[in-house]
Amino acid sequence: MDDAVTPSAVPATAETTRSPRPGDFAVVRITGGVGRLIRIGQWLNGDGYADYEHAFILVGDDMVIEAQPGGARKTPLATYQDRPIRWSSERFPLTNNQRAAIVSAAHRYLGVPYSFLDYLALATHRFRLPGNGLLKGFVADSRHQICSQLVDQCYRDAGVSLFPNHRWPGYVTPAELARLLK
Repeated sequence: MDDAVTPSAVPATAETTRSPRPGDFAVVRITGGVGRLIRIGQWLNGDGYADYEHAFILVGDDMVIEAQPGGARKTPLATYQDRPIRWSSERFPLTNNQRAAIVSAAHRYLGVPYSFLDYLALATHRFRLPGNGLLKGFVADSRHQICSQLVDQCYRDAGVSLFPNHRWPGYVTPAELARLLK
């Protein structure tokens, strides 16, 4: 489970010096209408117009698990081969046990519904609108997720904190994950 990904599976545009391994996450550009909606959601959340709109976790065998409309699913990494990808490889030191726990967590979230409403809830919190207390529970609920929440939750389930600043659980966008990788 902890073998490195074959070099052919890593896009030529990958921004890492080492092949990603199972448990690593990545951010990637999404084009078209969905990409534009996510960019707007990230802007509303205070992220500006970020360069990355999607995130996923490498689970091995050239496959990723990602949250998508229709539910979290397993997808071939090759789906993203012609897009700029920024990997977490070498940026977060993970043990083999942590990698296995992240991959296991990702598999547990397969089928979890996607939630565009989470972007609205995140923006409501960002702008300190009424109802924040109720929204905190909604955003933290792992029974619906956006892609970046899936990544963050899998790492949290494995005991790895990507954001040690005591933010709300689930309060994360692809742009925030991308900032971790600069």
